Order: sequence, then structure tokens, then C-alpha cells
Amino acid sequence: MKSVSDYQTICVMGLGYIGLPTASLLATKGFSVTGVDVSQKVVDTINKGEIHIVEPDLDILVKSAVHSGNLSASLEPVEADVFIIAVPTPFKDGGPDHISGKKPDLSYIEAATKKISPFIKPGNLVILESTSPVGTTDEVVAEILKQDGHSIGEDIYIAHCPERVLPGRILIELVENDRVVGGINESSTDVAVEFYERFVRGEVLPTTAKTAEMVKLTENSSRDVQIAFANELSMICEGEIINTWEVIALANRHPRVNILNPGPGVGGHCIAVDPWFIVDRSPECSNLIRTAREVNDAKPEWVIERVRKCADKFKNPVIACLGLAFKADVDDLRESPAFDIVKKLKALNLGELLVCEPNLKEHDDFKLCTMDEAIKKADIVLLLVDHKKFKGFKAVELNEKILIDTRGVIR
Repeated sequence: MKSVSDYQTICVMGLGYIGLPTASLLATKGFSVTGVDVSQKVVDTINKGEIHIVEPDLDILVKSAVHSGNLSASLEPVEADVFIIAVPTPFKDGGPDHISGKKPDLSYIEAATKKISPFIKPGNLVILESTSPVGTTDEVVAEILKQDGHSIGEDIYIAHCPERVLPGRILIELVENDRVVGGINESSTDVAVEFYERFVRGEVLPTTAKTAEMVKLTENSSRDVQIAFANELSMICEGEIINTWEVIALANRHPRVNILNPGPGVGGHCIAVDPWFIVDRSPECSNLIRTAREVNDAKPEWVIERVRKCADKFKNPVIACLGLAFKADVDDLRESPAFDIVKKLKALNLGELLVCEPNLKEHDDFKLCTMDEAIKKADIVLLLVDHKKFKGFKAVELNEKILIDTRGVIR
């Protein structure tokens, strides 16, 4: 049986915002990597040495990895020493009787596990990197492989190592950040820790699979609660005609206060989703976490109401919507409050919408335009994302236009 130091081949399931950077990084470290995705377009794009997502320097890394021969993309998995599952874990409608209405959708993890099962051999390591509810590694991944006849925890090692990177800094943080690694048993933890120590410069921290799952959910739920406080504060200040950002800046001068900045809501594949995994599993103990989610989920409607009141001042208002992404300087629209707001404004037909998202070339729902064009024609300027591109102008340059700055970036 191979030792961890002999592992050379890796199969990465899912070539999205985590899977592709991980696969290309490992390929440049000398591993032979096969990346698997359900999209033929994604597979073809990567095999040409190109990328389908926006992330600084990822294009250079993928091109280098593919041209070296160490990275290839496929629709089907292959035999490997290490299998990394990096597929989406969204939520789904839990129905009217569910406490939150939000249930984890584990179908992608289940499908990926079933797909790699025929290729797994004794001595292989299976790692779940997808953010998942507590118990998923043991109760879904390990259970599926066990039912398929694999000797779990003896011949096959299974662990959870949640990603904890920031879009826009993924390639840096994949290597520099500490990693939490938890196996379904002690031997699985040891093997997985040794694997990550081959390419991670941060500290690799061993624990159990369930603890590793809870750590990731805790990190994102903590952020969500803090953002909810800022968003609630912004609505209170608006009602009092007080500058929210000035309040926060002054309050943060206290040595033990660190309030985050508010926004139009919370988006992305983690913070807007992961807290519901805790609520679903432990509904009776997660009142604060659920309330924070409800506050942040309600913020887009509050922004829309502000736009509606401003639009009522014009006969046929032109509304410039700046930004669709869930955060600054990325093209990621997953759970984006900005996208949700613009889509609902379009449905409400409050006026003509001019939509600018500098990180996208096109979008099926909206005809995109430049920032200068949008601002020039607009009666109302709605800033939804704090892209660097949008920080170059000042409020005084808008003349008589109405500015709704949900990010507090326009002076």
C-alpha cells in the first residue's frame, strides 16, 4: 500500500471557484491532476489552458498547469491516489413545515461520491472540501462508499478539510492559510494532515470530521451575525437621518469595538448559505443565527423600497445599477443580493434600468453598459457593489442625481 509521500495522482471533483484553483495549484506542485466537471464547456475551456471564472492570476496558473501536462479536465473521474470533492452545497426549499424553510442540498456531494466509488482502490484518500452540514463526511460520503463495499477507515481514508479562502485572494490563501483537517477516524486524520502538509505553508490542524465541519459553519455564521448587526444598524441610522458609516467609524475608535460595514445584504456560496445548515440541524438552539440570517435576507427588500421612494419623484426615472456580483472585484453572482435587487427592480418596472457589472462581458437577464454611460443617463444611481471601478467618482460629480450608496464608498 502506498504511503502519503508516494501519492502523485489526484482527481478533483468540481472545477468551480474552489476546485479549479485547487486542481491547478496541485498540478504546479508536481502532482498529476485530473479535474472533473459536469459541463462540457468548462472541460473544453480548461483543456485549452483558459478559465471560466474571474480570480486574480488564476489564468496564468491554469495555463501553466495545462501546458506542463500535469492538469487535464474531463467529464468522468479516473483512478487516483487522492480524490477531492469540491462541488456546490446550496440549500433547497424545506417546505412549509420546516422551521426555516431552508434545507441543505447534498445531492451534488452524493452524486460526486457515487461517481468516484468505482475508481477507488485500497490506500486511497477521499477528501470532502465542500462546505457541508455537520455529519456529512460520516453519514453521506463514508456511508455511500461503505455501502459500495469499500473498507472504510482501514483501506480507504476519508476526511473533511473545508476551504476557508477569500475570493480575490484564493491562490494566496490556499497555501498561506491554516487548514482544519478532520478524518472519520484517527488514521484518516493522520493521512489527510500529512497530505495537506505537502503543499500548505500555514499550519494544518488535526481534529475530527464533525468538528471540522462545525468549524467552517461557525466561521461563516459568526461573520453573518456581525454583518446582520451592521445591516440592522444601517436601517436604524437611515430612519434617524444619520450617516451609518460615520457612526461605525467613530464607534470603532473604542479599543474593544469592531463593527463591520453594512451592505445591501449578504451573498456568496458560504455566508449566505452555511448558517442555515446549523439551523436545520439544531433548530431549537440556533435562534440568534437564524435571526441574523433573516435580517440579512431582508436587507435587499429594504434597499428596493428606498429605490421605489426615490423613483416616485420622477415620471420616467432612469436607474443606474452599479454591480451584480456578491462582493467586490469578482464575477461571482451566487446568492448575490445585488443581483437579486436588480432582478426585482426589473420586475417592478419602476423605470429604465442601466446595469453595469465590469467583471462580466454579458448576462442573459440584462444588457450591460459601462459605468460612465449608466451614470451619465441616470436620474438615480444605485451603488450595490464596491468594485474598485466604482470608487473613482465623488457624490458632487453627480450634480442633481440621487445617489443610493449601499456600500458607503462614494465621498
